Amino acid sequence: MYKADLKHPSQSLQKKLETLYALNRGVALDLSFRPPYLSLLEKFGNPHLSLPPVIHVAGTNGKGSIIATLKAIYEAAGYSVHAYTSPHLHRFNERIVLCGQTIDNTMLEQLIDEAIMHNANAPITFFEITTAMAFAAFSRTKADLLLLEVGLGGRLDCTNIISKPNVSIINSISWDHTDFLGDTLDQIAQEKAGIIKYETPCIVGYQMHNSAPKGQMTPMDRIVEEAEDKKAPLFRAKNEWSCDKNDDGMTFTYKNRSMALPCPNLLGNHQVHNAGAALAAIKVLGPLLPVQPKDIETGLRNIVWPGRLERIQNSLLLAHLPKGWELWYDGGHNESAGSALARQLEDWNADNPMPTHLILGMKGDKNPAGYLKKIIPQINSLSLTRVNDIGSCITSTDIEPILESQHVQYIGESEGPKQCLARLTEHYKGAHARVIICGSLYLAEQI
Repeated sequence: MYKADLKHPSQSLQKKLETLYALNRGVALDLSFRPPYLSLLEKFGNPHLSLPPVIHVAGTNGKGSIIATLKAIYEAAGYSVHAYTSPHLHRFNERIVLCGQTIDNTMLEQLIDEAIMHNANAPITFFEITTAMAFAAFSRTKADLLLLEVGLGGRLDCTNIISKPNVSIINSISWDHTDFLGDTLDQIAQEKAGIIKYETPCIVGYQMHNSAPKGQMTPMDRIVEEAEDKKAPLFRAKNEWSCDKNDDGMTFTYKNRSMALPCPNLLGNHQVHNAGAALAAIKVLGPLLPVQPKDIETGLRNIVWPGRLERIQNSLLLAHLPKGWELWYDGGHNESAGSALARQLEDWNADNPMPTHLILGMKGDKNPAGYLKKIIPQINSLSLTRVNDIGSCITSTDIEPILESQHVQYIGESEGPKQCLARLTEHYKGAHARVIICGSLYLAEQI
């Protein structure tokens, strides 16, 4: 948790969110079923036992995109959909979606007041208490479906209190949160696979890493082992289902039956794979919540998921760009996200080449070398920006070896994207260029 998470346009809500955060009192991790969390759920009336059908989504990358895709398709089919995601981009309300709408301030304040009263000042993490609040909100508002995103890991995540989701999804697994989840992909995969429940279908997304050091399992092998132990039916990318881009859109194949579909309206080939995981879940859940092909097509064309390779069309920052320059934002921050961005840059440079400049802001505990290694060959320059209210950020020292080896021009480090743009436009005077602000979802407040 960072101060950035607590900012809210409503001063009263900001004070209440700060009160929740203060309950942390040195609790180190947002992942465990600790007594205060269980007690709080009980005082809320165990709302996690009174939820609509649940799709539980884990993975290092793509969780939010999968949930956004599922939401768009099910809403196109006429269903009412709850969703729980994190972090938020602009205000806390975004984390709790009730029947397609972010929770309103009045209900949120009421839930915070209840949570503070029920918690009775016990030491509890911010994610524990807000997850309990979310479950309470979902249980009190009737809906057809709940899309539930894992906060961190899986096995011991607060959301994993759900004992019997209708479908589990484990998307691409890569390195992230190694201080919590383990420093090998085998260990990380074991934590993610912890959301698999007894005899509950599990969708497995495309995996980047298909080999492992001696004595370790690949992510897929670890998931298969867990599923076999739980007698959970597995639906694996490239096996029980696949989803591939083609000249006319994409082809989704499930149990040897194919559908020709439009690509999702989210940029990047990886979004085709994310859409495939969502479609596989829809197929598995089919008898409970049937969806027609026309609903799938409509949903794929109307996905809303800001902060993921998003073209910035309405921002004061645009005033600092020369005419003809493009401004983009991508909140990805790990190696897999860097690889996805690199693939999109490569496509852009092939189809519409123009100078590309990166403005990078990233938390100090991330791995900039892993993130940048495939991006660097696709860009002309790199600038560093601070990310407000998150503590330590990467500095020039963290990226100097990378830049030196690739001969990319380093523009310098600035306090924010605005200052980075000012420096950048002093160096480059071309009629056309592409600027990508990236490296953290917390940068959204500065765009």
